[in-house]
Amino acid sequence: MATAVVATGYGGPEHLAVVEREVPAPGTGEVTLEVKAAGVNPIDFKLYGGTFGRDPARLPMPLGLEVSGVITAVGEAASGPAGPLAVGDEVVAYPVSGGYATEVTAKASVVVPKPSEVSWDAAAGLLLAGGTAVHALARLGLREGETLVIHGASGMVGLLALQLAVAAGVNVIGTASEKRHELLRQHGAVPVAYGNGLLERLRAAAPSGVDAVFDVAGTEEAIDASLELVPDRDRIVSAVAFSRGDTGIQLIGSGPGADPGTEIRAQAWRQLLPAAGQRRLEVPIARVFPLAEAAEAHRLAATGHPGGKIVLHP
Repeated sequence: MATAVVATGYGGPEHLAVVEREVPAPGTGEVTLEVKAAGVNPIDFKLYGGTFGRDPARLPMPLGLEVSGVITAVGEAASGPAGPLAVGDEVVAYPVSGGYATEVTAKASVVVPKPSEVSWDAAAGLLLAGGTAVHALARLGLREGETLVIHGASGMVGLLALQLAVAAGVNVIGTASEKRHELLRQHGAVPVAYGNGLLERLRAAAPSGVDAVFDVAGTEEAIDASLELVPDRDRIVSAVAFSRGDTGIQLIGSGPGADPGTEIRAQAWRQLLPAAGQRRLEVPIARVFPLAEAAEAHRLAATGHPGGKIVLHP
């Protein structure tokens, strides 16, 4: 038996419950993990919040898409993207179903080795947000010396994209609230406050012009400023502004008309985990909660300003 967090109904965090459930033995091409840390992501609370429908057949709903942990059992032909998997391996798994648990069984095809230098918490918070960042940068095709604006640069996706772009020799301007500006400076970006006058502040920060934009804010202000700054709509990518697809910008992710980037995201671990292991990529941890306080973790995450990754510990 495993301890797990599930959603017993649709709505807010008050519908989360801690339960005991059976963990299926791994079948062919599967492994079972002892979970060390589970990453909290916005999609977790959107799933039971009703964003994707309210089918009662999905209840009680297991939650948690990304985890780090140790393999405790393997099925036949249990081989992951990096090769065969064995009991005792320290790994990262994404996407899984029901990662908010002490144990979870997952497809071996989504399980990859965790570098020893990467903490359990950082590993559990890297692949979902990092995959979006890698996908966006790949679509933008940035070159060394170009200037990139990231809207919402202090969130997890924005901050990871910022670090990857700076490491590639790109000049980054990041929009964020003023209390996050020092964080952006620490990672090599020029911070700009959002709000009235954003376009003028961005132009002042980039006197030679802006070559590309990655939007993780999704506000009308962010998209309108981006359209003014970058004539080539192919060089504006948004992971959230799905209602603005009629402008010709590139949309990525799971929204309507968006490119899911399935293969890019599936391979992103090959770039992200080594970079984190070599300390070239930081995953700031905002808060760690025990499984029993998953509801409180979701309340913090839903504010949109946790200041880093939120992680659950079994």
